[in-house]
Amino acid sequence: MEIGLSRSDDDSWEITESVGATALAIAVARAVETERDHPLIIDPYAKLFLEAAGEGSWPVYYSAHASTPVDYVASRTAFFDEFFVDAADAGIRQAVILAAGLDTRAWRLQWPAVTTVFEVDRPEVLGFKHATLRQHGVRSDIRVVEVAVDLRQDWLGVLRASDFDDTAMTAWLAEGLLFYLPAHAQDQLLELIGQCSAPGSRVAVEAMGVDFRSPAYRQSVREQMLARSRAYAADSGRQNSLVPADLFYFDDKADVADFLRARRWTAISITTDELMTRYQRHPRRGTADEALRSVFVTAQRT
Repeated sequence: MEIGLSRSDDDSWEITESVGATALAIAVARAVETERDHPLIIDPYAKLFLEAAGEGSWPVYYSAHASTPVDYVASRTAFFDEFFVDAADAGIRQAVILAAGLDTRAWRLQWPAVTTVFEVDRPEVLGFKHATLRQHGVRSDIRVVEVAVDLRQDWLGVLRASDFDDTAMTAWLAEGLLFYLPAHAQDQLLELIGQCSAPGSRVAVEAMGVDFRSPAYRQSVREQMLARSRAYAADSGRQNSLVPADLFYFDDKADVADFLRARRWTAISITTDELMTRYQRHPRRGTADEALRSVFVTAQRT
């Protein structure tokens, strides 16, 4: 099966479908990590989304015994948590989370009181998240702005209309996003971020590593995800058809760090192995629970 053929430039989804369902899958990983004896991150809200979605009504490819995918998600979550903490310590009081999905950083991190967090995603996804949190009486101590727009549309125009300040330093996050964008859309996204980032702004990105250029590796990623999907179905007694790799775009994409460096950013990148070693989590190579070989880029606007 050719990977990525299930995507189209004008496709859409609810929270329980397609790319939306992957947000629920990541929430599963955060919920599993939260309940471990020594968790890297604590997300008390992840389970709320799973309960609201309804047991068995959405596909998920994680299961509690698949350790490495949970370790991967926990490691990247901790890494980007630290990115925002460092940005706040540097005096940044405006953050933008692109394709925010079921991200709960605006509620679970300790932010300076005057911070504004803009969450950009499709209205169906943000609507589900914010309604679920309100239903459970979950409130943030900072200003959280819903920017309900598809990133394939004029998201920057909608962001600016939502009181975003181009002249203020901003901390940008693109976590679990670039996999789902074709090359031209990735470039455009990074260009737009640069256009409205004041000096001192920062950006953090999760991107495909060099291994993704190999068709053999791409196929192995799909097979690993399919194995987890089948394991979940066997354990739960429910069928599960979600294989996130089928939603990825595997076209020839620019190296994110190099792309940013060429546009007045100072950028640093680390691999998945380096990231997980930092947090004492280690992917097991050649197994069905192997972590994605991604790169994690942080950059500052000069």
